[in-house]
Amino acid sequence: MTAVLGGCGLGSGSDEVTLRLVAAEYGDSSANSSQKYWDKLVEEYEAAHPGVRIDVSVYSWTDVDRKVQELVDAGKAPDMAQIGAYADYADKGLLYKADDLIGIQEQADFVAQLASAGRVDGIQYGMPFAASARLLFYNKTLFADAGLTPPKTWEQLAADAEVLKERGVTYPYALPLGPEEAQAETMQWLLSGGGNYVDSVGTYDIDSAENVATFTWLKDDLVGKGLTGPVAPGKLNRAAAFRAFADGDVGMLNGHPSLMKIAAAKGVKFGMVPMPGADGRSENGLGVADWMTAFKKNGHAEQVGDLLDFVYSEKNVLAFSREYDLLPVTNSASEAMGSAARDADLKPFLDALPQSELYPVSKTSWAAVNAAVKKRIGEAVSGDPAEVLRELETSAQQAE
Repeated sequence: MTAVLGGCGLGSGSDEVTLRLVAAEYGDSSANSSQKYWDKLVEEYEAAHPGVRIDVSVYSWTDVDRKVQELVDAGKAPDMAQIGAYADYADKGLLYKADDLIGIQEQADFVAQLASAGRVDGIQYGMPFAASARLLFYNKTLFADAGLTPPKTWEQLAADAEVLKERGVTYPYALPLGPEEAQAETMQWLLSGGGNYVDSVGTYDIDSAENVATFTWLKDDLVGKGLTGPVAPGKLNRAAAFRAFADGDVGMLNGHPSLMKIAAAKGVKFGMVPMPGADGRSENGLGVADWMTAFKKNGHAEQVGDLLDFVYSEKNVLAFSREYDLLPVTNSASEAMGSAARDADLKPFLDALPQSELYPVSKTSWAAVNAAVKKRIGEAVSGDPAEVLRELETSAQQAE
């Protein structure tokens, strides 16, 4: 729906309430647009709730966070927004707490580490809506032809990449540090080296010794040896790397569940393993979550809460996750998916999610830090890793 979003809507001469939801696009074509998912869900919900209308506007991930910010700035906050960040709105007192909307039992059904990432000072403001985990994908055909086995350590990864390079593989290891999603590839490598964006108490620690060592290794042992392909990592975006994998031109890269469908459609045989670490397979991989938020401005807590109960039902969480190759955000739907034969391909990602680490999204500064990482991190494998990480740490502290 493309109606201009505004405040609350009331049916003429009635007590009908209109809830307005801004949502993100997860589809990759008109055939599986998120608008179709929401239209079907809304039709079913409105049939059982004649006093409530739901207007949904879907925007691309390039635009959705900015659209919501513009609406909030204009005093026209939607009732609900399904977006990539929530902490800044929570910090300004604009959001309902989850306690105002849904019950304790419903909140307890959220996957634990996803729920934790949605809290500010222990209060749930961001409700996880979609989740994903990352694994190392490898081209089975290329590996078999070269007599290789999936790597468990960085040293093995580099050795495999060297063999693939000698055999003419375009991207032995694809390292997408371009601005599309550099923060994800970066965090996956930081975790595998024993680091993170933050320390154990949540303070930014981007230029830690572990992180500097990780990016020094990447620069010297992968990029410097020509093992990451013809495009400079700082200019290689995730989407391009995924396409190259589907074309059979990539030996290894980090990927999320949607890569399975992209690769399978092109006939690429692939395997998936946990990310290699400096001394063995990494214990913690990257997990990613997107968030459902509810703004207080229009005062529809009761109606929003009722709709959320419907949105987060096991049936609807499973339907959304299966449509877009994502992981369920509730324990009940995760258990159902884990035991269903039709979802066997997602099982490795389901198994990885409980041990995953998420971005520090509860920090209001994360949006600025995220943007800085996307812009600068490619320089860490072409210039001085310590200097780049130190400058990112300084900007993070300033944003904080």
